[in-house]
Amino acid sequence: MSKASLQLQRQLLAVLADGCFHSGQKLAEQFGVSRTAIANYIQELEQVGLDVYKVKGKGYGLARPLLLLDAQRIKQLQPSVAAPVLVQHITDSTNLQLMQMLHNTTPPLKGSVVVAEAQTAGRGRRGRPWYSPYGSNLYFSYYWRLEQGVQAAMGLSLVAGCALCSLLRREYQVTAQVKWPNDIYIDGRKIAGVLVELAGQADAACNVIIGIGLNIALPETALQYIDQPYADLMHSSGKSVDRNELIVQLQNELTMALNTFELQGFKPFQQIFNQYDVFAKRLVNISGTAAASGICLGVDENGAIVLEHDGKVQAFYGGELTLRAGA
Repeated sequence: MSKASLQLQRQLLAVLADGCFHSGQKLAEQFGVSRTAIANYIQELEQVGLDVYKVKGKGYGLARPLLLLDAQRIKQLQPSVAAPVLVQHITDSTNLQLMQMLHNTTPPLKGSVVVAEAQTAGRGRRGRPWYSPYGSNLYFSYYWRLEQGVQAAMGLSLVAGCALCSLLRREYQVTAQVKWPNDIYIDGRKIAGVLVELAGQADAACNVIIGIGLNIALPETALQYIDQPYADLMHSSGKSVDRNELIVQLQNELTMALNTFELQGFKPFQQIFNQYDVFAKRLVNISGTAAASGICLGVDENGAIVLEHDGKVQAFYGGELTLRAGA
């Protein structure tokens, strides 16, 4: 789609965002295009997960009002020292976009963020697709640089998870919990995932990209794409969520957490994780590159998950491991 078409589509969304019905003819006249062009723009938005009602005699209306991401408002909400936030309409993946920025003549500043209204190639752990409908969630990628190298990044996904949990509990009064190594749950249902990607050498500075997908207000069609119980922030908190404010809050929270992590390592986050651990003192199973079962004792000072079985305590590190509730 051309830049002009993307701009018009965005302007069309700004009109529809009030949740009211708008005549297709009047929209066509307002934007100086045909009714067919309006219908095509609507169809493209539906293809990226936006719920649009089409009623004869009334026109087009969103299933719910939509507060769009606003780069100018985000900048106004940020502290003056904050790194830039790049807002995109529709992108392949915010993590991929940020990774590409590392090759620019001027690389991103520590703490820089890329967000988008929708992703066409969102990814979760092990390359699994991440359901990314338009305007329904937060698709957020954050850049950091660890001067100590890749080895110093151990436990980083847990640090990001703890930061997100703390934010959700404080600002939205929800009982968010962490599931080792990279998921966030509310009332036993997944609300967010963390994907950490590293680029660098073991003995040199390491570029870190922290991708966070957070459900905000999922459409009814989400059941067709998500194969596990899920929660979203709007329904869990019982309040409307301004994603622009949330972006600034999360950027600040991660920056504080990573400054601490860089100076002190994972140890300051061990107690936080164990306080928020969704599987604390429960029977769990580990599968993947290792297999085990036992009572979950939380994590050690390096971020390894610790299980107790038949009086024996064993620690397991990340990688290709999955942790699930035991039978």
